[in-house]
Amino acid sequence: MRNEALTRADIPPLLRLPLLLLGLLALVIGVLAGLARLMVDVPAIAAAQAGAHGAFMIAAFLGTVISLERAVALARTWSYLAPLCAGLGGLMLALGQPTIVAQALFIIAGAAASAGNGAILRRHPGIHHAMLALGSGAWLIGNLAWLVAGTIIPAVPWWMTFLVFTIAGERLELTRFLPKTPGARTLFVAIVAMQLFGLTIAFWQDGIGLRLFAAALLALAGWLLRHDIARRTVRQRGLTRYIAACLLAGYGWLAVGGLLGMAGGFALGNPLRDAALHAVFLGFVMSMIFGHAPIILPALARIRIPYHSAFYLPLMALHASLLARVIGDFSETPALTRLAGIANAMALLFFILIVLVSVVRGLRTRESAAADVEPGAAGRVT
Repeated sequence: MRNEALTRADIPPLLRLPLLLLGLLALVIGVLAGLARLMVDVPAIAAAQAGAHGAFMIAAFLGTVISLERAVALARTWSYLAPLCAGLGGLMLALGQPTIVAQALFIIAGAAASAGNGAILRRHPGIHHAMLALGSGAWLIGNLAWLVAGTIIPAVPWWMTFLVFTIAGERLELTRFLPKTPGARTLFVAIVAMQLFGLTIAFWQDGIGLRLFAAALLALAGWLLRHDIARRTVRQRGLTRYIAACLLAGYGWLAVGGLLGMAGGFALGNPLRDAALHAVFLGFVMSMIFGHAPIILPALARIRIPYHSAFYLPLMALHASLLARVIGDFSETPALTRLAGIANAMALLFFILIVLVSVVRGLRTRESAAADVEPGAAGRVT
């Protein structure tokens, strides 16, 4: 009876589509704003938001999608306040409304997401749910830091932690039944504590704080590579192997981001900052999105996305263009960085197109299967 009550408190999948569309709008504007930062000609509405590139991509797009997924897991109507406010925050930015309006909406979204993940943690205690709760808490702190400081700079590492902790928590949930070495759990907790400690210190001493934070990212990448089930499932076939490939590649980029951060890459004004940030946000986070989209989107919107080997094409394009971008940053070749940034955007667009084509294939397959079940139905109706 309890589960049925929770289900009745949820909202229909059709009503989730507007939230996904708000997230998609934030993604489009965020990508175009990022291109504007690379001196690429883009529509004026996006060029005007070049300084808010990170807010669109993280607080608006990823905040909407991730909090929507968690709202579906909690199955309570009030939990949808988080994706709604995150999506509206991006919309307010796009419409040129006062920044404080968007900031307030993002803060409400972070608070609602934290309350939702906290409710799940109380109902089902576990380290994986604790990581999800810590992740949404980091998102809230980042949003507050943006409001207090008046600039996105101090929010970025907290937003990064939001994404890293959320992904790590979801992977822990899937791998918690795998055998672990006796000290694996203790080591994981120590890594998380070091990351939070570094973030806190960074408010006063960003040099040492951000380096500790980066070292924790590197350690976490190593831990996930060692313990994630993807090391086994990559030997399988089809969608399972594709997801594992996305995960392993993402962990590699998380390690690269950690190494670059330890070299000072997360500090404002450092020539490696572009490479360090995009190694994590593009290489790690987008790899996870590419890998999990065929599973998460059907759960959110009841849209079937059949797997096809073509999914590897945008994945390879993403990693190749990101590698070129890192090389451009290291060699201080702005032209290469700019071209690679354009290729990054094209890889994301390519992935969206692949997903849309797969959705159409799924619909056609379902219609064909329905016709095969009752081949004479039309004649009987007539």
